[in-house]
Amino acid sequence: MDNNTLPKIEIDNGSGFCFGVTRAISKAEEELNSTGHLYCLGDIVHNSNEVERLKSIGLETITHQQFEQLHDVKVLLRAHGEPPETYETARRNNIEIIDATCPVVLKLQQRINKTYNSSDEQAPQIVIYGKRGHAEVLGLEGQTHGTALVIESIDEIDKIDYSRNIYLYSQTTKSVDGFKRIVEEISRRVQPGVSFQNYDTICRSVANRIPQIRQFARQHELILFVCGNKSSNGRILFAQCLDANPNSHLISNESEIDDNWLLGKQRIGICGATSTPRWLMNRVRDAILCRTKNNQPTQ
Repeated sequence: MDNNTLPKIEIDNGSGFCFGVTRAISKAEEELNSTGHLYCLGDIVHNSNEVERLKSIGLETITHQQFEQLHDVKVLLRAHGEPPETYETARRNNIEIIDATCPVVLKLQQRINKTYNSSDEQAPQIVIYGKRGHAEVLGLEGQTHGTALVIESIDEIDKIDYSRNIYLYSQTTKSVDGFKRIVEEISRRVQPGVSFQNYDTICRSVANRIPQIRQFARQHELILFVCGNKSSNGRILFAQCLDANPNSHLISNESEIDDNWLLGKQRIGICGATSTPRWLMNRVRDAILCRTKNNQPTQ
């Protein structure tokens, strides 16, 4: 077999866990190495493969309903953050919190909380550009006792009351361009005398990756983007890959690779979300190598 016919496979150096996810997993592993068991409130990361790996060494994922029934235990709070009610439950039930809230998310929570509590208005109109029901957004809404208005796209800005002051924030993993378009459109609609304050609170660990990942996608004949189906930043980054290289495919693990994608491809790129573990991208690479070797004609 002529190994020169095997494809060149490159894993994007910029892909993989962001600081917040790395920190949360390190905190979990530290406790698991010590005690062998730890509760985590919600999936520690939006990647089922990594969740399963940590489950195998003792991390038990629980719901908020289960959390409220626990007493005298340790519980990890993931990078996405939690609303104030979660901390109140912990105090009431003598639960020791291992807080892995991402510092970027924590700062955003504090800013929204300050706006909500220091405003002269009885109920300030706080608008959050984010995905309804997302773990981070639920934590942000909690800073306003659930009164914040969540909009998922520019198509929903009609829900805003333009006769009242507006305070606009963003989920940390949303699109910078999407946020800018919303700011521009709200600015056009605000009524005279109304204050519009907007805060770009998007994490640059995602935003700064966009030019790099687009360049990476253009440099390869085939792109395999490895990502969990719950990852918000994964959807944003994959869309950028697809735009830069139409021959891009989203997979959650190596079992979803279609052999037809590999035919005749000599430059294959593998990349992923900030919630994609490096070991999983390595496994995808190894699977491609195995398949292409097996498909080589015998000499």
